[in-house]
Order: sequence, then C-alpha cells, then structure tokens
Amino acid sequence: MADNSNTQTGKKGTTRRDFLKNSGLTVGGVVLGGAIGSLFGGSDTTTTQETAPAAPALTVNPSAALMFFTPDQYQLTQAAAERIYPKDDNGPGAMELNAAIYIDHQLAGAWGINSKEYMAGPFYKAEETQGSQIRILRKDLFLMGLAALNTYSNKTFEASFIDLEAEQQDEVLTAFSEDKVPEISKVRPSIFFNLLRSLTIEGVYADPLYGGNKEMQGWAMRKYPGTRLSFTQEIQNSDFVQLDPESLTSHMGH
Repeated sequence: MADNSNTQTGKKGTTRRDFLKNSGLTVGGVVLGGAIGSLFGGSDTTTTQETAPAAPALTVNPSAALMFFTPDQYQLTQAAAERIYPKDDNGPGAMELNAAIYIDHQLAGAWGINSKEYMAGPFYKAEETQGSQIRILRKDLFLMGLAALNTYSNKTFEASFIDLEAEQQDEVLTAFSEDKVPEISKVRPSIFFNLLRSLTIEGVYADPLYGGNKEMQGWAMRKYPGTRLSFTQEIQNSDFVQLDPESLTSHMGH
C-alpha cells in the first residue's frame, strides 16, 4: 500500500511540474507564486505590495517646446521679437516671455496653413481697403521673411541678424516696415513685418497655455488679472482690488 501511495504521489508531482513548464508559469526555472495559488487553491501564498515611486515634480513648462522652427529659425525669431518688444525697466521682453514659442506653435497649427481661408484663384490686385490678399501660406511667408532678414543684414552690415547690435537690428526691421528692401516672393516686406509684430504682441499677452507670456509676467506688467471666472465680489467693492493673474490652467480643478 505504501508503495502504491508513493507512486501516485510521484506521478502527481511530475504531472504538476510538467504542467507548469508547459504553461509558461516559470521564468528561469522559478515558479511564479501568484499563479500557483490561483491554479491549485493554495492558501499559503504570500502577497507583496510595492508602493509606486512618487512622480517627479514638473520643473519646466511642457508648452515651451519647438513644433515648427529649427533651432536657428527660433533664435532668429527670438532676436527679432525682442527688438519689437524689448526688455526695459517695466519688465521682461519678448525673449524672456517666450513670444517666439507662441509664434512657433501658431505657425505649426491650422492658423499657419490658413486653413479657414479661401486660398485658391483667380487672383486680382487687391485694393488697400481689402486687406491682405497674398497667395502664400503664413508659415511659408514667415520662413521666407526670416531668410530675407538675414540676407538684408549680411548685405548691409556683413553679419547675420542675430549678430548685429540692437541699433542695427532696429534699422533692419525699420527698413522692412517701410518697404525699403526687396519684395519677398512678390510680397511687400511690410506685410511680413506686420505679421511678425502682431505675433510678438500676441505672444507677450496671450494665455500661457499657448506657449508665450511666461509665468503670466506679461499680464503682471499690465496688472491684468487674467482669465478669472468671476469678478462679482471685486466689482461690488468700492475700493480698487488688485488681483494676481490666473491662466486657463488655473481652472482645471473647478
């Protein structure tokens, strides 16, 4: 009887080992304990719980990343935007406020390809009252304008735009604004300058969600309270109430 019992036990053990090997429940010869309990109803399995490591604190703005420009184009845009909105005693300039990041994101999106505008022919010479009637996409015009800035800078001062003195950079931009440089693919250079200027101002004062106005410093200089949901209590106050700026992301928890 003892022999029969041992034989049965041996067969049972062998069968289990074969089953575990064939079913992929072993890794490098080690049986995965959690699987054994579920298969054979064992109550002596141990369960270990590990605490997930805390997520690292976010130290950078994820919006501050290039989506369109090359690094050289980005640096050139930074330099040009800084002369349009320079740093002074009132606060930071366009470079510190990430205006060039805002411009990069706008050109990378639907606005950069004029997606909501009719861009097909026929084309006619537009009257001054009709506004811009150019055939070139904004993103392409901007890149051609940057290249024209460097070409004119090298021709006039024998140096790239970013290497010029601030006064020389102002001279170049003024020449573009007054159409005193060659046309950019049959487009007046002032149109490029106005595009650059508008985007720079937007980048300084738009919500940080769009990449510019770093840490809402553009708003702080104007004492603008940002995108608050309500001003009811402040309006009812007879005294002026100065509020710290809040961005769109400030309301994510509401």
